Amino acid sequence: MKEQNYKMVATTMMGLEEVLSEELKKLGAQHINILNRAVEFVGDKGFMYKANLNLRTAIRILKPIFEFKARNEKELYRKIYDYNWEQYFGIDNTFAIQSSGTSDTFTHSKYTALKTKDAIADYFRDKYGKRPNVDVDSPDIQINIHVRENKFVISLDSSGYSLHKRGYKLASVDAPINEVLAAGLILLSDWNQISNFHDPMCGSGTILIEASMIANNIPANIFRKRFGFEGWQNFDLDLWERIRDVSLEKEKEYYGVITGADNFQKSLRSCRANVNNALMRDDIKVKMEDFFESKVQANTHVVFNPPYGERMQIGVNEFYEKIGDTLKHNYQGCSVWLISSDIENLKMIGLRPSKKIKVYNGKLECRFVRFDIYEGSKKQSKQN
Repeated sequence: MKEQNYKMVATTMMGLEEVLSEELKKLGAQHINILNRAVEFVGDKGFMYKANLNLRTAIRILKPIFEFKARNEKELYRKIYDYNWEQYFGIDNTFAIQSSGTSDTFTHSKYTALKTKDAIADYFRDKYGKRPNVDVDSPDIQINIHVRENKFVISLDSSGYSLHKRGYKLASVDAPINEVLAAGLILLSDWNQISNFHDPMCGSGTILIEASMIANNIPANIFRKRFGFEGWQNFDLDLWERIRDVSLEKEKEYYGVITGADNFQKSLRSCRANVNNALMRDDIKVKMEDFFESKVQANTHVVFNPPYGERMQIGVNEFYEKIGDTLKHNYQGCSVWLISSDIENLKMIGLRPSKKIKVYNGKLECRFVRFDIYEGSKKQSKQN
């Protein structure tokens, strides 16, 4: 029997909507529609499994189940209470509520989540004298409620915990880059996945590991222990295992070299632990090196996330000037991309960026900029 198609929504970070849309297109999604921090699409159950496993820039895959309008909390409670929840779970299952968005009436998402939880619990208690338990860490069913003005959309969260939690990270550093953002930056950088790749300020190795997974076409979430859909009543284990096997069979050979460097021993220890846990010890090489004394081979694709804001160890202007000098002298013949929230101070690098893309690192507005370092770069006037 052919699986039925239905609408789904993949959420993402601001600035990555187009990248996610392209990922969905390549994966085979239908009726793709770009929204704000999300992409809507159509697929069946097998595609939902495939999307959770493979998408690199998605945070959650939601399956909307019903929507309604409510002008106040009593109306919200009644609409939730009147819904037939038994088609998705019963009193022996656990559930959790996640809320997003606000309106003039519903100003706190936690309060919206609380009213939703109460209505669902009362639905079961009034019918069976017993209610399902709430489990915020690993529920059988995670329900997402999104409010905008007085319109509510209720969805089942097929991902469970956020898809940026890939499962390969054992250790971290101060202000690590989010895995979804790291993958998004690499995909935005138009890397040909043939040339060598380098991150000269690699921290805990997130950009390096995401680059290796992209280059080898390894499913983004292959290391995750669990997805939300595994707790659903209609979970199809055979289908899920087939999807996993087929996705793994699409792995390809990357013949370049992926390297990283950092000048902090603690960062390198974290990086090596994560690289080993991702089974990439032979694919990624890292070393202790000060960026300002580093030099890379021509035609290397460089992507890095330098410290900014509170993480800055030296004066902002001096720091960016030194980055510019190092790039001009030691990175000739390379495409260099870097992300920073110090938007004005990026001009101190003294090179004209060939591309500027607005992205967000959490709530921080950033620029992801590209510098093409030619042989004559050191002679260029300092302008932006």
